[in-house]
Amino acid sequence: MKNLSPALQAHLDDGTTTLSWCWRISRADGVALGFTDHDRTLSFDGTVFEPESGFAASEIRAGSDLAVDAQDATGVLTSDRITETDILDGRWDNAAVELWRVNWADTSQRVLQRRGAVGQIRRGRMAFVAEVRSLAHVLGQTVGRTFQAGCDAALGDARCGIDLENPIYKGTGAVTDLLRDRAFMASGLAGFDAGWFTSGTVTWTSGANAGRVTEVLAHGLADAIATMTLLEA
Repeated sequence: MKNLSPALQAHLDDGTTTLSWCWRISRADGVALGFTDHDRTLSFDGTVFEPESGFAASEIRAGSDLAVDAQDATGVLTSDRITETDILDGRWDNAAVELWRVNWADTSQRVLQRRGAVGQIRRGRMAFVAEVRSLAHVLGQTVGRTFQAGCDAALGDARCGIDLENPIYKGTGAVTDLLRDRAFMASGLAGFDAGWFTSGTVTWTSGANAGRVTEVLAHGLADAIATMTLLEA
């Protein structure tokens, strides 16, 4: 049962309402984005909710058991707030979602309808559909360390203990030739043996990929030219 403020309850009882939906998505990198199905920009709690953002939601589905309730959020990749690059980089993965019902004429009159997290994202040529899971999905997740043949720590994190700023683990190069969508040749890395960067990462510092981090699937070396094959295109 939702607790409504007296002002919002009075607005609902009036019969003629000015209501809209607002979504706030807080990504793991600290960025909070706001979207609304209203035709004007709304603002509350320090978040600006933009209209015409290419973001819309399906019906809300909820049950009384502990099953994971979900709804779909659909968006257009050409939105400057939701880009295909961000989706590919995983910046939207498990982002916290809040769904608000708001009186757009007075945004102080609002109620939080549900919380959730972004789950599976299906993308096409011009649009994406993101599953918004309820908080119950946390109950089905494995918590704790995973013991396996390979190391379960993220390269360079506190558990790994490797200082990636050490020159023996880090190099800077430039792409000289594109081999295919997941492979390229690069200069400037001749000082590293073949395979040294396998399972490492490439951080792009310029070009269309600037800011992206991609895992290295294979690293080769021939005639002082490195060949990098990436895990993703």
